[in-house]
Amino acid sequence: MDMKREIVLASGSPRRRELLARFGVPFRVQTSHIDENKDLPGLPERVVEELARRKGKAVAAGCRDALVIGADTVVVFNGNILGKPKDEQDAASMLRMLSGKEHQVYSGLSVITVDQGEITREVVSHRMTRVWMRPLSDEKIKWYVNTKEPLDKAGAYGIQGLGACLVDRIEGCFFNVVGMSLSLLDEMLTETGYTLAQD
Repeated sequence: MDMKREIVLASGSPRRRELLARFGVPFRVQTSHIDENKDLPGLPERVVEELARRKGKAVAAGCRDALVIGADTVVVFNGNILGKPKDEQDAASMLRMLSGKEHQVYSGLSVITVDQGEITREVVSHRMTRVWMRPLSDEKIKWYVNTKEPLDKAGAYGIQGLGACLVDRIEGCFFNVVGMSLSLLDEMLTETGYTLAQD
């Protein structure tokens, strides 16, 4: 990896920070503060790609020599995008809707190369993972909502935490559901001439 360029994660998500830290490469976090309105027109995969691109470009605009990683995740049920719940009641409503059924999690990634303050390369892609929820009793939903874990998560659950108790099975990348597919990120970095593998 070209060490002249710093790696910048354009996301305030603690989950994404933890995932990127697993590779042992130095990076800094800078949030983009863009409007994350999920009501963009188009398919879910286009929405997450566009939001990941916007986040990455917003941060890249302030960088000199950097590799900027933007990311966005949505939960989709019956063709509708579920964002983060507004409050505990909204979280419980989302969980009742997902109970015993399949939904999809889309995560978009952007990798933007900045050289001497100019964007020289941009790669954008996404992954989709299918998730099946267990049938959830009102008691289980109340217990989970009371943990406060679902309140800052798309679809009102975190598979990497206590939300794992709610999931029956998944098909696809686990880390995609957490918020950033590491295999996709590695593919995209390789495409731009970088690798997360360290000698």
